[in-house]
Amino acid sequence: MKIEQIYTGCLAQGAYYIESNGEAAIIDPLREVSPYIKKAAQDNAKIKYIFETHFHADFVSGHVTLSKQTGAPIVYGPLANPAFDAIIAEDNQEFKIGDISIIALHTPGHTMESTTYLLKDENGKDHAIFSGDTLFLGDVGRPDLAQKAGDITKEDLAGFLFDSLRNKIMPLSDDVIVYPAHGAGSACGKNMMKETVDTLGNQKQMNYALRADMTKEEFIAEVTDGLLPPPQYFPLNVKMNKEGYDDIDEVLKRGTKALSPNAFEVLANETGAIVLDVRHQSEFVKGHIPRSIFIGIDGGFAPWVGALIADVEQPILIVADKGRVEETVTRLSRVGFDNTLGYLEGGYEAWEAAEKETDTIESISANEFKNRMEANTIPVFDVRKEGEFLKSHLPTAHFTPLDYLNQHLAEFPNEETFYVHCAGGYRSVIAASILKSRGIHNLVDVAGGFGAIKKSGIPVTDEVCPSTLKK
Repeated sequence: MKIEQIYTGCLAQGAYYIESNGEAAIIDPLREVSPYIKKAAQDNAKIKYIFETHFHADFVSGHVTLSKQTGAPIVYGPLANPAFDAIIAEDNQEFKIGDISIIALHTPGHTMESTTYLLKDENGKDHAIFSGDTLFLGDVGRPDLAQKAGDITKEDLAGFLFDSLRNKIMPLSDDVIVYPAHGAGSACGKNMMKETVDTLGNQKQMNYALRADMTKEEFIAEVTDGLLPPPQYFPLNVKMNKEGYDDIDEVLKRGTKALSPNAFEVLANETGAIVLDVRHQSEFVKGHIPRSIFIGIDGGFAPWVGALIADVEQPILIVADKGRVEETVTRLSRVGFDNTLGYLEGGYEAWEAAEKETDTIESISANEFKNRMEANTIPVFDVRKEGEFLKSHLPTAHFTPLDYLNQHLAEFPNEETFYVHCAGGYRSVIAASILKSRGIHNLVDVAGGFGAIKKSGIPVTDEVCPSTLKK
């Protein structure tokens, strides 16, 4: 028996390859499916089943493409109703893979079709669970993504989740291994551990949601407390996972079309495409195409694209470093952004060589920022997340989190120069690019972010009442 976790850090997502005696199963595959097919070929195994724990919201799964290419059926748990052919498993239904078996345990709560897959080894012993978004390490799945107006509430879903955990998962042996669908950084939970594998026994000890003496009412209150609004692209990804999508090869063919600077400019004007610049922030501040949006490929790329662009049908044109175009299109497709129209051949250097209009962002060091703060009272805007701001911040900073930047546009000065910072310099440049695309140019980026600001010796505070924060 072989179990391999295939973890994708930028999505904080775990897919799984399971093989036994020439047969294999894939759980929650990513959009690009060739790695799973290659693994099976290397093991001289046939992919027999593709298991989906639920209709994912934060990424587009590769189940449809993988099924087409291998002939393996897609398996969902009870209550799933996909638009394509699939096996809708009954609760406790068994699936044989070589010498092992996988049992579908219906565990509604995160969504109504959510299912945990219990793996039994060659001796019939419970070995591991693939818990999807039902049970994370240190947390459980948020119960507000599948609610429908007038039909079911997040409190209802939290109640179902409580029952699922108590009746289906917690009775299992402490030595059962937990393989979740996500880890720290995912928006599908609140407080996940950085580890990606654990034992159920350890989770029973340290996961707040698995306390033995917890009442259902306490569980509902704690699980629903402090939930931030989900990213706008989540429902669109659910729709794609439920109804189907174009194969990744077709998306790559469209998105990797090389465009000269003139053709790039014409297409941008004709289609209203967003020009997405994925180079490093230090390069973007030195020069970029006017009104282009920066989201660097080497940061938290896909989740920020989803959070800030939101509409997966939005046409996109890419500015990237040489050799990174296919990677960019692939990572966009993972979160459902399939409408990439092409890329700037020769990159930003070709745009400059064509003597096209360019723009820059003023970016200063933390030491220079300190000098300016000491000389004058200057407006400062902190675009980090709420938890970061609460932990420590500049006393005079305005809290304008990047996730909700559009809701804060009226707060930025019209003429006075203001300063923007994040934690390390990545998100502040994203924010600056968005503000400039909306005609707000009187800004300065603080390179190195809050980390560099603290090192410069500027006084900071960690006292703030959460109720005073606006989003």
